[in-house]
Amino acid sequence: QLQASGGGLVQAGGSLRLSCAASGRIAGLYTTAWYRQAPGKQRDLVASITNRGSTHYADSVKGRFTISGDIAKNTVNLQMNSLNAEDTAVYYCNLQFFWPSTRTFWGQETLVTVSS
Repeated sequence: QLQASGGGLVQAGGSLRLSCAASGRIAGLYTTAWYRQAPGKQRDLVASITNRGSTHYADSVKGRFTISGDIAKNTVNLQMNSLNAEDTAVYYCNLQFFWPSTRTFWGQETLVTVSS
């Protein structure tokens, strides 16, 4: 189970930190990611981190967002800086296992609203 937190309202140029906590034992090959969906648009990948610490970012957030993992706490954080109106969306955390089996988990939505 994934528990997401940290969304809210922030002014343009501000920062927010999203957290995604997983319950239970996490082991194997997996990737934890944050996706977002703006009104009327599809759900897009924002950033991801593998169990080995490799990260990937959407071009639109490179240099502004940082994804990090705390294995001891089973938590993945998304630090979002220099936010702009285009970052306004519902954010979802995702846990994708690749081994020993393929499983997908989604956290509940958390809303980020950036006012201009």
